[in-house]
Amino acid sequence: MSTLAHTMMTAARSADSGLAGPGELDRYPFTEAPVTERVGAPVWESAEPELGRVGRRAAGNRGRGLHGQLVQQLGQMIVSGDLGADRPLVPEEIGQRFEVSRTVVRESLRVLEAKGLVSARPNVGTRVRPVSDWNLLDPDIIEWRAFGPQRDDQRRELSELRWTIEPLAARLAAGHGRADIQQRLSDMVEIMGHAMAQGDALTYSRADAEFHSLLIQVAGNRMLEHLSGIVSSALQVSGGPVTGCDRPNDASLAHHGRIADALAAGDGAAAETAMRQLLTVHPEVERVVPAPREH
Repeated sequence: MSTLAHTMMTAARSADSGLAGPGELDRYPFTEAPVTERVGAPVWESAEPELGRVGRRAAGNRGRGLHGQLVQQLGQMIVSGDLGADRPLVPEEIGQRFEVSRTVVRESLRVLEAKGLVSARPNVGTRVRPVSDWNLLDPDIIEWRAFGPQRDDQRRELSELRWTIEPLAARLAAGHGRADIQQRLSDMVEIMGHAMAQGDALTYSRADAEFHSLLIQVAGNRMLEHLSGIVSSALQVSGGPVTGCDRPNDASLAHHGRIADALAAGDGAAAETAMRQLLTVHPEVERVVPAPREH
């Protein structure tokens, strides 16, 4: 096993155990809280005083203290529909419900406003905005939708978006060969192989996310590169309809290897074909591959 593979697998296991890992552990993001902690956010009217204390113990806080946890709580409640469109959000009430300071509430609402979830206007106050105003490409909103009532729609839309983005990125990447990137892609395939052999799903998923992010970044299209975070989010919230990245197996690993080989050879057509094969490696993916729609 290569040194990189060993380091990455050790780091992944350390993260899984809650310990700090070596090297660039934070470069391999993964879903931090299990589905059971994200589904069924409490309705605002029935929120108990204990909710604030429970929220502070939750795993899905992104390590940003009370501010990050409040953003997470309110964001989930808005996206799930528990706090519907045009619902007023009174900072004093939020502070009391979640047992946080006015400063924490104010900064959290600013973050949610930047995501398009709420709006604050003089003489009107802060209100929840309709879905049409949300930044649906924001990684947090993608995650909240994927683990809430809109989970099926979110996962289908992500799969369709990947089908649109990644084959093109693979073709373009073949024309922008860089030795260091090519080596890194090959390293990721090697790591995925070792992780699959050891049943290490966490390391596999991290190497998979790194592989796809690198591929998009090397495509030489800055607008595509801007979307690389969406692909990472899609890999993190996999479920329901699946693609070849969602279930580690020999076929998935082989397709990743073919993509890397095609990129190294500068064969854009082969890279694109291999990516399409990867995204449709499971029969049930037919439900999410874009097809002509009835109007």
